[in-house]
Amino acid sequence: MAEQEALDEDIKELRDRFLNREFEEATFEIDGARFAEYAKVCGETSPKFTDPDHPDFQAPPTFVSTLVGGRNTPPDFPRIGGMGMDAGKGVEWKAPVRDGATLTGRSHLHDIYTKTGRSGRMVFLVTRMELYDQDGTHIANADTRTVMRERPSNP
Repeated sequence: MAEQEALDEDIKELRDRFLNREFEEATFEIDGARFAEYAKVCGETSPKFTDPDHPDFQAPPTFVSTLVGGRNTPPDFPRIGGMGMDAGKGVEWKAPVRDGATLTGRSHLHDIYTKTGRSGRMVFLVTRMELYDQDGTHIANADTRTVMRERPSNP
C-alpha cells in the first residue's frame, strides 16, 4: 500500500499544478445544417434535431463533443511515459445549442487519476471543455478522457 501511495505522489503533484487551470479557448459559429446532418448520421429521428423549420430546432446534446479538439493538455504539461489512447468521451448538457449561436469553449484539465492494470499503472487525464453562448450562459461540458499505460520500469 505504501508503494502505491509513493507511486501516486507524482499524480498528486500534477493535480496540484494543473487541475482547473484554463489552457485553451476557442470560438465556434454553430451551423444548423451541420448539426442536423450530425443528428441524422447518429440515427436521430426527432424533427427538433433534424428539421431546421421545427419551432424548437436545436443540436442534439452530444453534438458539442464534435467541437472538442486541439490540445488535451496545457503546453507545459510533462510527458507521461507510454502512449496516449482515447479512453472515452462524456457530455453534460445544460441548455440547447441553437442554429447561428456563437459558442466559446474553454479547456482545462478536470481530473488526473490512476488505475492499475495487468501491465502496470495507467494514468487517466480528463480534459473538460466548458461551452458558453454569446450571452455567457453555460451550455455544456464536453469531457475527453485519455489513458496512458506506463512502461514498466523493470522488463
